Amino acid sequence: MPEGINPALLLAAALNAFIGILHLAIIAVGPRWYRLFGAGEHMAVAAEKGRWYPALITTAIAAVLLLWLAYALSAAGAIARLPLLLPALCLITLVYLARGLLGPKLLAGTGRSQRFIVVSSLICLGFGLVHLFGLVQQWSALT
Repeated sequence: MPEGINPALLLAAALNAFIGILHLAIIAVGPRWYRLFGAGEHMAVAAEKGRWYPALITTAIAAVLLLWLAYALSAAGAIARLPLLLPALCLITLVYLARGLLGPKLLAGTGRSQRFIVVSSLICLGFGLVHLFGLVQQWSALT
């Protein structure tokens, strides 16, 4: 690994890439994966009917996650410094941690399964902690 590359933020970038690409794969596979990954029956049925909004919403989520990939790579020192790097990385970390910690309360009653709510919240919490660890390590380089 090149000197100066932060491993935690490199891992955060890989996690963002994986989950962003997974969202694109969900669109490609279709309703079965919308159900499998917990998008809810409404989204799966809409995808079955050929509605445009499941793919649009899922593409938007993937785009955000892939943007977060770029910010994690930039903060890790693997690519050029992106604009507003420190506030962006703080916000990304906060979003993951908030979704992880508040997800069970926020998603209750949304039609998603309890399993989806718990698993996705734990995943987001883990992603947030990886980002936080890397952010703390790189803080002085990012200010």
